[in-house]
Amino acid sequence: MRFPPGVVPSKTPGGRGGPAVAYVNARIVDPAAGTVAAGGMVVRDGLVADIGAHLAKAAALSAAGPHGMETIDCGGKCLAPGLIDMRVQIREPGEEHKETISTASEAAAAGGVTTMVALPNTRPVIDDAALVESVARLARETSLVRVHTYAAVTRGLNGKEMTEFGLLAAAGALGFTDATHATVDAQLMRRALSYAKAFGLPLIQHPEEPQLARGAMNEGELSTRLGIPGIPAAAEIIQIERDIRLAELTGGRLHIAHVSTAEGVAAIRAAKRRGVRITCDTAPHYFALNELALTDYRTFAKVSPPLRGETDRRAVVEGLADGTIDAVASDHSPHDQDSKRLPLAQAAFGTVGLETLLPVLLELVHNASLSLPAALALVTSRPAALLGLKEGRLAKGAAADFVVFDPDAPWKVDAKKLRSKSKNSAFDGRLVQGRVHRTVAAGIPVHLEGG
Repeated sequence: MRFPPGVVPSKTPGGRGGPAVAYVNARIVDPAAGTVAAGGMVVRDGLVADIGAHLAKAAALSAAGPHGMETIDCGGKCLAPGLIDMRVQIREPGEEHKETISTASEAAAAGGVTTMVALPNTRPVIDDAALVESVARLARETSLVRVHTYAAVTRGLNGKEMTEFGLLAAAGALGFTDATHATVDAQLMRRALSYAKAFGLPLIQHPEEPQLARGAMNEGELSTRLGIPGIPAAAEIIQIERDIRLAELTGGRLHIAHVSTAEGVAAIRAAKRRGVRITCDTAPHYFALNELALTDYRTFAKVSPPLRGETDRRAVVEGLADGTIDAVASDHSPHDQDSKRLPLAQAAFGTVGLETLLPVLLELVHNASLSLPAALALVTSRPAALLGLKEGRLAKGAAADFVVFDPDAPWKVDAKKLRSKSKNSAFDGRLVQGRVHRTVAAGIPVHLEGG
């Protein structure tokens, strides 16, 4: 993990080898316990040394540690575990003009994200153990935050030849996915679920039947009016229903990425009730936007799966509220100007999202769809549990990965000011609430507001 400009490792506050730091006068949000309470936290050697209500005020620190401990007053802001973004396209290696591990980590830190999990659709594809190790090594050298990676299900994402799951798992892959491509061959998908089960890892599926997913936006009245080829909602449910059957057949762990339709949510809900080993996530644009965002042929809102109708958007919110949807991921997908400044039908799919993940998620809190701990659990403790990560919690002895933020602070998303190397944000110009003031990874401050 690299250090931010001006930070000296031996003097890193609360980091390895640095002095202890106390964060006081905070609202401690514990997503795993579902609580919010006044309190404070002491960080020492990159770990949480103490946490609780007894540390709410600086006067209480005399019993908590040595005199001269650095004290940071959080001013009543929220202190929560650092966010885990379980679906990020980083583009390095191979497309560094769009994003690098370094620039993605800067965007992540600015958004309160302390752990990213990268998709394997780089150039070359992460389909070999050496490439998993290479990404880990590069992340240690260039990233401000923790970086993990998935491995490809098939060689070169070609959908034909399975990768060596055992070697990839041993190298540190957290799961297997062909990224933005659905694994189409049913027999191959069956074997992949069985193999992944043997290593206790999830098989992550992009939920679109590819023969039906050849359009550029949601199929319906709006696509007809705009003259744009549409992708029917049926493309999602057909893929999900098939894979649910295969998960039942094999007992493997199936994870459906970025669910976007009412039928998809309903099918997953029903499968969970039957005891199928299935989980899923969605992205902020599927609960905060609908297909109307493309009315003016706005390519920055062209995503895959496409933005759906209002009924689907509301169903996704309901799925988050009742626990059907297990996690929220940014689905960060950086593209350069040449890829997005094209007619809608030809433009690339995807939006950047690391820096808008938290404020858009908080819209669910501000409109009373979710409590603050429940919303944060979707990007902390729940993805950590899905992927077997130790991060995503605040407890004595845990890694000091956390974010201090004001959930009510208003601001306007300006894509030009985002840290990501690419600026293709579907939320450009949106008024949001929730501003990150400080992000700390392994006890090291990696983002300070105004820094």
